[in-house]
Amino acid sequence: MAQLFVRYVDALNYRVGRVAMYLFFIMGAILLASTISRLVIGIPINWALEMSQFLLSAYYLLGGAYALQIDQHVRMDLFYSRLSARRRAVTDAITILFVIFYLAVLFGGGLSSTNYAIVYGQKNYTAWAPPLWPIKVVMTTGIFLMLLQLISTFIKDVAIARGKPIA
Repeated sequence: MAQLFVRYVDALNYRVGRVAMYLFFIMGAILLASTISRLVIGIPINWALEMSQFLLSAYYLLGGAYALQIDQHVRMDLFYSRLSARRRAVTDAITILFVIFYLAVLFGGGLSSTNYAIVYGQKNYTAWAPPLWPIKVVMTTGIFLMLLQLISTFIKDVAIARGKPIA
């Protein structure tokens, strides 16, 4: 059962992460179009900066679980690299519990904030004034995917610590 959970979560986050990578290019295209429009045509695009901020947020929120999965996140490596694979797994399993608690609290806040944005039609206080519910849904989804990936990683770390790694 745990192996099936790990397989499905890893597959889901792999696909979401690979799609999220392309958001960076869309953001770049929007910023380039905005710059060309402002400098060449003389007409600024008032939504471009805000949209690129939303896309960058989606990029790192949806790509976070993928970065964790492929072990490309930032880690203090002063003593960690000197540990055996088993001790690294135990260390990771312990620290992941703290991160899971933090993200569970963050996820609760994200659900509350998303619900508020949907129910009250919350908009950003800018000239463009876009609705905030889409980015809040992305935010909450990204946090949820990260929680799933952390649980998957925890299961894999416990398996390694027990001497029975999950492939």
